[in-house]
Amino acid sequence: MNEQDERYSTAEEAITDAFLLLIKDKDYDKITVSDIVKKSGIVRSTFYNHYESVLDLINAVEDKTIDDIFRLMESFHPKDDHELCKSYFLAICNYTKDNPFLSGLFKSPRGDSFMEKTMDMFHRYVSETGRNESAKPRSRDHFTFLLAGTIGFTVGVLHKWSAENFESPAEDVADVLAQAFLTGVLPFLWD
Repeated sequence: MNEQDERYSTAEEAITDAFLLLIKDKDYDKITVSDIVKKSGIVRSTFYNHYESVLDLINAVEDKTIDDIFRLMESFHPKDDHELCKSYFLAICNYTKDNPFLSGLFKSPRGDSFMEKTMDMFHRYVSETGRNESAKPRSRDHFTFLLAGTIGFTVGVLHKWSAENFESPAEDVADVLAQAFLTGVLPFLWD
């Protein structure tokens, strides 16, 4: 990586980090470019070299969050192993709890548009996974419906947990998700 690329990447990280810090104390629609510039220690022109507006930054952070979730999903290879499943769902829980952007979205009006974008991407993921699945599920439709149901259930549980300010331990939430997957989905995936 050359020096100019490194500076660009460092500025990008500073902008994102400042935004993530700001959303802990301020609503999305109240954050300004001035707030981000001040918090990140960059100049206004640097912000505009990266983003056209705060909304553009929010969309980029949403996309990165969705990409992170997909990377976690792609690492999951379901087996009838409670500890393996719980470990996977614990990673998802911890990511949600530690990501102020994601947990804040679950509680905000903007969460609806994020969920719509996420569900569209999940739909494409489910369709692609259904085409590429090497094991022989009962049928492609059967497999994609079960996978979509698992995603919806997981998102619903994370939404509830987030709305309750993460009162339950992440391990307990991961255990519920693992148990639901192992007993309610996995037995029906393959003949």
